[in-house]
Formats: sequence, structure tokens, C-alpha cells
Amino acid sequence: MLTENAFDTLPPVTEAARRPADADGLSADPSVLVEGVTVAFEEGKPVVADAALTVEHGQVLALLGPSGCGKTTLLRSIAGLQQISSGRIEVDGVTVNDAATFVAPERRRVGMVFQDGALFPHLSVSDNVAFGLRGRSDTGGRVSQVLDLVDMGSYGDRLPGTLSGGQRQRVALARALAPEPSVLLLDEPFSALDAGLRHQVRRDVKAVISQLGITTVVVTHDQEEAFAMGERVAVMHEGSIDQVGTPVELYRDPSTPWVAEFVGEGVRLRGQYSNGAVISVIGEAAARSMVESIPNTCEVELIVRPEELVVSSGDAGVIEDLEYYGHDVRYGIRLDDGTPASVRSLVPEFTVGDRVDVHFRGVDVPVWPIRR
Repeated sequence: MLTENAFDTLPPVTEAARRPADADGLSADPSVLVEGVTVAFEEGKPVVADAALTVEHGQVLALLGPSGCGKTTLLRSIAGLQQISSGRIEVDGVTVNDAATFVAPERRRVGMVFQDGALFPHLSVSDNVAFGLRGRSDTGGRVSQVLDLVDMGSYGDRLPGTLSGGQRQRVALARALAPEPSVLLLDEPFSALDAGLRHQVRRDVKAVISQLGITTVVVTHDQEEAFAMGERVAVMHEGSIDQVGTPVELYRDPSTPWVAEFVGEGVRLRGQYSNGAVISVIGEAAARSMVESIPNTCEVELIVRPEELVVSSGDAGVIEDLEYYGHDVRYGIRLDDGTPASVRSLVPEFTVGDRVDVHFRGVDVPVWPIRR
């Protein structure tokens, strides 16, 4: 196991490791570059497989995926807390890990906020924040500055155990920001908070990140959180990154049916495609092929979003459950052919047990040909 002293034996970052700068002397490279990264433990299946990511300076990227998909392992690899098996990672144009290089975490100018905050319970708030500032002459001033930034300036003498969950996460953020990192990494930072507090802390953290303009990678399993935080979102599945894009691109143009279902609620159906249109149990709709070429006539899979469906009195299926949110209502419907459908409506017109029809009212639907 590496110790703090063991890191002292590592070679310093050299100019040879640094990529060329642009005409203004600034790095012409992305803030974070992940290229063909694989992480495998012992002889098992890789936890991360050939991952590739690019995060530009000042950009916020959300790394979204289900539990166990490898997203935290990839984040820890960027931080230097996990060595990679193959590939390359760069931070600000500097190679920090490849087959011949491993730069210690404290030399990467990367700050990390863990899921549970990971504060030292025996140290005050100020001492927790100051922990990464050893050797700096302006420690006191910097601690005060970052605590004020996260609205915790009056809590410096308190112990973490006396704070709420949201306050502890603010302190953890201040500690990560104190050494002035060039990249901020957030590992499920809001998952331990209750729903109302999670939304408020998330908005506050996003405001701080925006104010500082710091490059940020945030790991989450929550699609709503990823869309709220990330300017771009990378969807990870079974160790691989399936798609990277803006929230709008991922929701509107998912690369696979799995991505479509994961980044938002949707009904997966089968239908018959013919010359730009698809017919399914919800009727006929214009089709948007998600592959480069599609036969003129073929069987396809399609994803329909709840807001693209309308429910009316009829006899196509039965309402099995209902969730009322105030601003709208969600109907869980079982069509007579066994297909489950989720429909959102602004007005709660029906109740559980009602027989209804379901029809498409959107512009078009994404389709993927079914390979035989």
C-alpha cells in the first residue's frame, strides 16, 4: 500500500509530459482527457473498459450510470486514487497516468468531494478545510475565503458532528476548493441527503462551480441530477461509456434503447417500420432512425416518452397505478397485449381500474431495427 512518504519517491511532472500551449501561453488541450482507459482488478472482468472522455476547461460533465457500472472507479482514476491497467489520463495537458507514468494525487491539482463528505470528526470545520493547505503562508485567509464562498463562514469552530448533512457537504466542498484545484471531482455528493435538502444543496453547489468557472466531473446514478448539473453527460453502462452529449441530445437522440430508458422514463415497444413511419400498439408515428441506414421495411424497437402519449376513455388497456404530483399525474397502464405504458397528464381524469385508450401525440419517435 502506498503511504504519504511513498509519494515522495515519485518523479515530478516534467515539461516533457506537458502538451504544447497555444499562442497565449494557455493549454490548448482539454482540462481532462481520458483515452482508452481500462481498470481491471486481478483477473476478473474490467470494471472500466476502454473509456474515453474529454472535459473542456470550465465545463461541468456529469458521469451517469447505474450502481456498479464503473463510474466511481473512473473518477478515482482521474483523481489518482486508483491506478489504471491501460490507457492514458491527462489533466491540463499533463499525462498523470499511463503505462510509464503515475503522478500522485496531491500533484494533480484535483479536488475531490466524496459521497459522505469524509470529514475528520475530531477536527473543527476550519481545521478540516486547512488540512490540504499545509505549508501555505496564507492558510487562515484562504480557509475564511472558501468557507464564506460556501456560506459556512460562521461555522469555523464547530465540529462536523454538530452540522447537518447539507452543511457537512458544503464544508467538504470548501476543503476540496481550498488548494485551488484546476479540476473538481464530485462522487455522488448529494445522495445521502433527503430530497428537499438535496435539491437546495445541489443548486448552491452548482452556483459556486459556475461562479468559479472550475472544470468539474460529477458522478451520479440519478438522471435528474445529471441533467441539472451537467452541461454534458456521459452515460456509462457495464464499464463502458455508451454515449456523451448534452442533456437535450441524450433525451432526444439516445444511441441505444438502453440509454433511452436510463436517461428518462420511456415505453419500449416493437413496431413495423416502412418508409419513414412506424406502426405500433399506440398507433402510427413518424420515425427517426437512430442508425445510419435502415431497410425500407423492417421490424423495429421504439421508445416513446410519457409526455408524448395521451390517454382517453376507451378499451385498449387498464390503469394499474396512479401517481399524483400536483403539477401533473402519472398513469401506469397495462395494454391488453401486455405492454406496460407510462403516461403523464396535466389533469387527473381517470383512476385505477379505468379502461382507457393510449395514443401518440408527439412529433416523431426514435427507432432501431431489430437484428435477426
